[in-house]
Amino acid sequence: MISFVIPTRNRPERLSATLDALGKLTLGRSAEVILADNASDEPVCAPGAIASGAPVRVVRLHVNLGAAARNAAVDAASPAASWVIMLDDDSYPVERHEPFGAFLDRLDRQPREVAAVMADIHLPAERRRESGGLPEVFIGCGAAIRRDAFAAAGGYDPAFGYYAEEYDLAAKLLLRGARIVFDPAFVVHHHKAAAGRDVDLILERLVRNNCWVMQRYAPDDLRRRMLREQRRRYRQIADKERALAGFGRGLVELRHTLRAQPRTVMPRPVWHRFTGLAHARAALAQAWQHRPFGSAATIEPGKNSWAVEQALSELCAENGIELTAPDRADALVIATLSPGPMLDAAERWARAGRHVVLPWIAARPHATGGICRVVAA
Repeated sequence: MISFVIPTRNRPERLSATLDALGKLTLGRSAEVILADNASDEPVCAPGAIASGAPVRVVRLHVNLGAAARNAAVDAASPAASWVIMLDDDSYPVERHEPFGAFLDRLDRQPREVAAVMADIHLPAERRRESGGLPEVFIGCGAAIRRDAFAAAGGYDPAFGYYAEEYDLAAKLLLRGARIVFDPAFVVHHHKAAAGRDVDLILERLVRNNCWVMQRYAPDDLRRRMLREQRRRYRQIADKERALAGFGRGLVELRHTLRAQPRTVMPRPVWHRFTGLAHARAALAQAWQHRPFGSAATIEPGKNSWAVEQALSELCAENGIELTAPDRADALVIATLSPGPMLDAAERWARAGRHVVLPWIAARPHATGGICRVVAA
């Protein structure tokens, strides 16, 4: 059995469309939908079942718990459900080349140490993929998580509200010896509405919450550097989005809350996986062994670009590769470890005929008739 977990608040039309989309999936097994009503002004009114026959249940919350509403939904799920599919009320899986049940069959065959499987999340209205995440950090609107692993890790921390809560949960899973993997056939469409978004509030949460994650888990000798990196990154985003007021409020709150964050220092190998540095090192080394290049450059920097740049610098030093400008380089290395932007960039540059290197083995561009297709390694 599978449980779909969906938090929702004050969006009945969008939720109805999502339930309709779930009802069209070919599951091949029993399923249920658990809605976490995050203190909507009008209590959620849902059908008793979706079109496929899967029952729908509503967990009514009297306060808005943000992403932590998922915890209540998981608690209410059937004991027979070994995996929970995390969605938002505006996201749902789509079937492209296979029924959704084929993905569920692969979930059953995942090694026991795999605690979560992340989706390839698309924003259809914007014709791009979702930003955020890392090679072993999923995005909450499209991920399958083992129910027992979720419970053992304590679920989502309510203090985060929204933004970076997945990083905290992923860190807890990795510290328990788990792995997080990617299945490119697990495709989710996220119909994220731009209207009504408070960009200042978003930047306030982003800088505070991402710094909390670094404070909680970064090795002692890297903690200050990682805090600076988060502040630098979100200051740049705040400049671009004209949200410096929110960014400033986030910094003020951060100063009052940083020392209160519980420290669980990650061992170095786990930290390198969590940040994506281990993935970048492995992917760049394999790419060079497969097709050696004499010069390289990074392009399209994004999330944890520092890890890609460090891995490339190490590879260049070991093999006498020249770091140069993109227009002179034999190989172009995508300098983001956020899966969505990484894959979008790979498709664009592959069509341009350049030798493109992805800093993540689990996602590879394969040119087929000029169109880039992403497959698992």
